[in-house]
Amino acid sequence: MKKCFLVLDCGATNVRAIALDPEGRIVARAAVANGSESAAENGAWQQWSLEAIMQRFAACCQQIGPELQAYRLCGLSVTTFGVDGALVDEGGALLYPIISWKCPRTVSVMAKMAQIVSPETLQQITGVGQFSFNTLYKLAWLRKHHPERVDRAHAWLFISSLINHRLTGRMTTDLTMAGTSQLFDLHRRQFSEKILATVGMNADRFPELVAPGEVVGVLQPDAAALLGLPCDLPVISAGHDTQFALFGAGAGIDEPVLSSGTWEILMARTAQVNTAGLSRYPGATCELDSQAGLFNPGTQYMASGVLEWIRGLFWPPGTQWERIVAEAARIPAGAEGVTMNTQLLDSPYAGWQGVSLGSTPAHFYRAALEGLTTRLKENLTALEEIAQFSARELLLVGGGSRNALWNQMKADALGISVKVLDEAETTVLGASLYGWWGAGEAQSAEAARERVSYRYRYFYPKEQTDA
Repeated sequence: MKKCFLVLDCGATNVRAIALDPEGRIVARAAVANGSESAAENGAWQQWSLEAIMQRFAACCQQIGPELQAYRLCGLSVTTFGVDGALVDEGGALLYPIISWKCPRTVSVMAKMAQIVSPETLQQITGVGQFSFNTLYKLAWLRKHHPERVDRAHAWLFISSLINHRLTGRMTTDLTMAGTSQLFDLHRRQFSEKILATVGMNADRFPELVAPGEVVGVLQPDAAALLGLPCDLPVISAGHDTQFALFGAGAGIDEPVLSSGTWEILMARTAQVNTAGLSRYPGATCELDSQAGLFNPGTQYMASGVLEWIRGLFWPPGTQWERIVAEAARIPAGAEGVTMNTQLLDSPYAGWQGVSLGSTPAHFYRAALEGLTTRLKENLTALEEIAQFSARELLLVGGGSRNALWNQMKADALGISVKVLDEAETTVLGASLYGWWGAGEAQSAEAARERVSYRYRYFYPKEQTDA
């Protein structure tokens, strides 16, 4: 009987159930919309409903159930966004709702925490940059506003572990989720008592760490009935979606990967990282890789979000990207003197310069592409310095990778080849590769990855092609 592995992926906009075969091909998939909810205490605050997420997973699993009948299901894993979680009692019941990373209540908490422990110290220990949604600031908020619940809590479970607990009845901590929290000592691979002391907690509030590929437990009867899946199915640890996207994209060691979407996230899988130097680079961060002993330093900035804004400014609603890119391609390099500072969120000098009466919408768009490409070059230089490696090529994934003009600009500016992966589902693919290993169907996650046939499109610097 043919085999498959199931990944339950909880994203901010969709909850999905996707089954893959040993060669990484998707054999069944279903998705339903996901979304946070307004908090009862304050309508501007955002929280997640664990019950709603489980019901959405159930709807997805039941939808693909008939397709799974043709396969022997070998196991399942859960991947989610990072940092979010909740305090629970001994039975796993939530003592307070899951505060969403979209919630603004922790913005002021981050500023106050900086007076207790410097951002530079936090980043040197944890690798994680200053983002108001970090787990640290959620716990600080709870300590101030609900101290009795913090004291009464049996554990803190990250959102992937909350789901895993519902599936298996076992409390664990996914290692890759811990690495997103700004509570975890990146080099010692343990929770930092120094940082936890700032919110009045101890490391014993975090259950046993499980690495990607380790068995969390088996699917319990009530969860199996909800999802329409077999009892005793192995549940394999995964965790933070970013780490599995990197591995699933086929990234090797010291190979930068650019996930190009609303935000561009430039990361690499490296054997070393200078966490003390991270704070010198705005937007820089570092998390634990899915593989033991490796790190994922990276930088991020708004990218396609800028381009979406420009499309809305200059083109009618529904205008196809192909038309806009074709118009920009007819504008010569340098956009005839029009330039753009693309730092719309954090610079008072953001916007265009060199505009004349002859400037067209295509000039503005071309200038934005060139400005974003300049930022990429700066960020790659920073990443190479942080992790002490030299990039030989750039692996590109995500929606922005479909823009051939932009891809060529990136190759020309960086002076290295850009290879575009023809695969959209890198997160679930990466999780399934660790799942095959954990289920005993592969010698390692790397061995499982060798069974996947990756397809790439290449863009080379013009000086190389001209030569």
